[in-house]
Amino acid sequence: MNPENFSLSERIVSPSYVRQGSQARRGHEQLIRQLLEQGKCPEKGWSESTVELFLNELALMDSNNFLGNCGVGEREGRVASSLVARRHYRLIHGIGRSGDIAAVQPKAAGSSLLNKLTNSVVLDVLRLSGVRGAASCFVVPMATGMSLSLCFLTLRHRRPRARYIVWPRIDQKSCFKAMVTAGYEPVVVENVLEGDELRTDVAAVERQIQALGAESVLCVHSTTSCFAPRVPDRIEELATLCAKYDIPHIVNNAYGVQSSKCMHLIQQGARVGRVDAFVQSLDKNFMVPVGGAIIAGFDEAFIQEISQMYPGRASASPSLDVLITLLGLGAGGYKRLLAERKEMYSFLSQELGSLAAAHGERVLHTPHNPISLAMSLDGLRGDGDNKAVTQLGSMLFTRQVSGARVIPLGKEQTLGGHTFRGFMSHSEAYPVPYLNAAAAVGVTRDDVVLCVKRLDRCLKALRKEGGGPGGPDV
Repeated sequence: MNPENFSLSERIVSPSYVRQGSQARRGHEQLIRQLLEQGKCPEKGWSESTVELFLNELALMDSNNFLGNCGVGEREGRVASSLVARRHYRLIHGIGRSGDIAAVQPKAAGSSLLNKLTNSVVLDVLRLSGVRGAASCFVVPMATGMSLSLCFLTLRHRRPRARYIVWPRIDQKSCFKAMVTAGYEPVVVENVLEGDELRTDVAAVERQIQALGAESVLCVHSTTSCFAPRVPDRIEELATLCAKYDIPHIVNNAYGVQSSKCMHLIQQGARVGRVDAFVQSLDKNFMVPVGGAIIAGFDEAFIQEISQMYPGRASASPSLDVLITLLGLGAGGYKRLLAERKEMYSFLSQELGSLAAAHGERVLHTPHNPISLAMSLDGLRGDGDNKAVTQLGSMLFTRQVSGARVIPLGKEQTLGGHTFRGFMSHSEAYPVPYLNAAAAVGVTRDDVVLCVKRLDRCLKALRKEGGGPGGPDV
């Protein structure tokens, strides 16, 4: 209520009670005012009542919620289901206009304000997570793969003669398909084995650039977050290489926001060389539903150019989800989640190491990977037979252990005309089969303990049966 309505309320209820209610209301409004003034993630998280008050105020600014509104167009924010309307807090118009996802929508001042504030808050979080030099970002209602494609398509106008994207190999389908979908030919550069780690072959990347001709290369497409034993690309060296040959550099930072090491690599890459844009998932980093990503970079004009390439309006749902989450957590709450994730990484490493030793296996030494771990499965390898290894994956899945990946040797996969040998291991000939587990943001101690317990039972059953199905105790 506004001051006039509070004053009128004093005729009905004791003025002292009304003043107390007014003061409480001003507490909520003070938090909203600070957000509007600073455009930053609040240090302390908001209560749900403050978040809901704010969203309701925004919704009342959209034309579909105007009292007496008369809509005669084809897109007037009409929603048949009241359940759907409530799910979206009656913010129905989406974000952007037909020619620009970042443009203000005249029918939806509230939704437009939501969009601008979300991008500002997210940029603040990217900076506090380690990429302090980030100049601009925007939330796009597509997952990481399609968001990478949007970056590649934007570069098309800058490099019309380019046909290739040079890509240090990572066995993840969506980032490969992102290049093919954009109309480019991926040039796959195999990784080099250093100890247990698979690392970027920078010299091979440079040889490919020289062989293809720099003008024929759209960009170098590197990766930070990845499954062990692959580790983040040598971002600094690749950024220096891109600056040397005047080639754009796009970084797939899918779940790297939660890792200070990944974010530091991006920041350093931009400092010593060239990083044009880096893309990260909303769901993996901020624990919201799948369907959104953040495209960020160090040149505001280029990031704006990418946003203008998005055709048509866009769903506001990913922006709404991440704004609600970050306002609720606050900067302090998000930093606590990041600190807890690091602790869980150490705990997972210890527990997995103890289990591996008990079964004659070992945790692969991958110190450059800050999120994912891998445990050898040499004891399950038969004479060229992956049966027991693959069966372990099935057993874990049926026992509700999700996210663990079991990698056998010798698997082949063809994507976009390119055949990957040793697919899922990021290498044509990794020496041992292994199992992956990750300490990602939100993982708990109970998750780790239960996973290791069930894995232990599965390994015992497989060895007891000589690779056959698990017994009733599993």
